[in-house]
Amino acid sequence: MNLNVTLFAQAVTFFLFIVVAVKWVWPMVLKKIEERQRVIADGLAEAQRGRSALADAQKETEAMLKDARSRAHELVASAEKAASLRIEESKSQAKSEGERLVASAKAQIEQEVQSAKQQLREQVAKLAVTGAEKILQREVDARAHAQMLDQLKAQL
Repeated sequence: MNLNVTLFAQAVTFFLFIVVAVKWVWPMVLKKIEERQRVIADGLAEAQRGRSALADAQKETEAMLKDARSRAHELVASAEKAASLRIEESKSQAKSEGERLVASAKAQIEQEVQSAKQQLREQVAKLAVTGAEKILQREVDARAHAQMLDQLKAQL
């Protein structure tokens, strides 16, 4: 065989291979490459949307945490205020209760003093009657002289 014919046959075969490849194989390869590029582009776009959504979620989370912290501070402040009001209220109630108890004790003491004075008057009246009885050497009738004894008690 001749080298030129072989070379020519190989060139024609190569040319036919290229034509067949360009006509049928190359469009399928390009189609697969374009599909892959589209999938990659979609994946990158989705990743970008995911990053953007993550950033938005982080901002929203920070805002919610800030709001929660401010609410917590408000609740603590209101609880402290309520506690101090309750303490003040309890103090005022205790003070009024103490004043009431002191007034009650004073009234009871005054009543006991009056009772003691009354008992003392009665004892003095009995002593006076007994003294007068001894002086007169006769018995003074307490029932008969009740008005006089009452006046004596009132003077004492």
